[in-house]
This record gives sequence, C-alpha cells and structure tokens, in this order.
Amino acid sequence: MPMKRITVLLAEDHTIVREGLLAYLELEDDISVVGEAENGRQAVELTRKLCPDVVVMDIAMPLLNGLEATRQILQATPATKVLILSAHSDDAYVERAMAVGASGYLIKQTAAHTLPRAIREIHKGLSFFSPAISRRLQHHQHKAGGRGVPSTRHAAHLSSREMEVLQLIAEGKANKETASELHISVKTVEKHRQKVMEKLNIHDTAGLTRYAIATGIIESSVQVTIV
Repeated sequence: MPMKRITVLLAEDHTIVREGLLAYLELEDDISVVGEAENGRQAVELTRKLCPDVVVMDIAMPLLNGLEATRQILQATPATKVLILSAHSDDAYVERAMAVGASGYLIKQTAAHTLPRAIREIHKGLSFFSPAISRRLQHHQHKAGGRGVPSTRHAAHLSSREMEVLQLIAEGKANKETASELHISVKTVEKHRQKVMEKLNIHDTAGLTRYAIATGIIESSVQVTIV
C-alpha cells in the first residue's frame, strides 16, 4: 500500500525562493507540494480549495500579510497546520505568529536544512521552531514559571477586514483600489478606514503606514505611496 504523502501549499511572494523550496521538497518521498501562492489572499483561497495538510507561509506577503492570512486559513480550514517562514527572528514576530495559531516558525536562512522535518513534526500535531528561537522560547517559559510567553499587543483588536484594509492603505492603495481588491463598496472601505484610525488613534495615511511597518504588517522595503 503506497504511503500517504503530506500535502503542502507554498506561500512565498519571491519566485526564486518559492522555486528553491519546491525543488528541495520534491526530493522528499513523503511530501507533495500541491499548490503555490504569491500573495496572502491567494494563499487563503488556495487553502480553502485544496485543503493541504500544511501551509508554509512567508510573513511578508503582498495584499494580505502572512500572519493575517494564517488567521483566516485556520478559521476556514482548522485541520490545516501553518508553518511560518520569515527573515525575522525577533520575539515579537514569533509571539504574533503563535497568537494567530501557527504551529511552527522557521528562519529563512536555516530553513533549507530543517524544512522537511518541520513539516513532518507539525503534521503530527507538534510544534517546531528554528533552534535559536526554540532556545529563546524555553528561556522565556522558564523565567515565566512555565506559563509560556505572553503574546505581544499588536493589531489584534482590529477585525480581519480592518487588518486587510490597513495593509492595503499602507501599500499605497486608494479607496477605489482597495474596494476592488476586497470586493466591497468604496463607502464600506471608508467606514473601515475610519474605524482603523479611531481604534489606533492614528489619523493620517503616513501614520498608518509607519504603524504597519513597525508592527510587521508590511516590510519597510515595500514600495508605498504616501498621499
């Protein structure tokens, strides 16, 4: 009887990186890549369609960042596990990934050596972190008396839709473009925009953009237009 393969969706906006991960995983007999996504919104849609066992998710994704995409994926398909892949190893990023339900977190620089093992581990229902992150988590848990690491405050008080609108604003999208991307009316976008500004107490686009960069919703390298 043939072995059932672990099905994987790769969500990574850099084509070269995604193709490299695909080539690497194709060498594994028990892992099958069933789909590829180049932005967070596509990752959510493909996960709903394909129901992969594991999604390998980059944090810095256009249109919808990897953390918000993870939250939406786990709401829609709870059986799917998400493994975060990131260039950032800061505690704040790791804690946010854990807060939205990710099962593991790998640093891109070391991912090639540990990716197959990480996929297998989280598919079994376990957690997996890059060694340096794992050591830090154990240290934090020890200091906290085993209570775990408290999640950092970020934009958790924003709804999923408000997070989507915030990211698109920060990426320089006008209200009309945002409405088209989210398939809602311009008036609804304006209402969400106003809500975001009220909740964050930030009342200009430049401030929202700085906030999005500071909290990892978008990368500082993203080309944005501040109007």
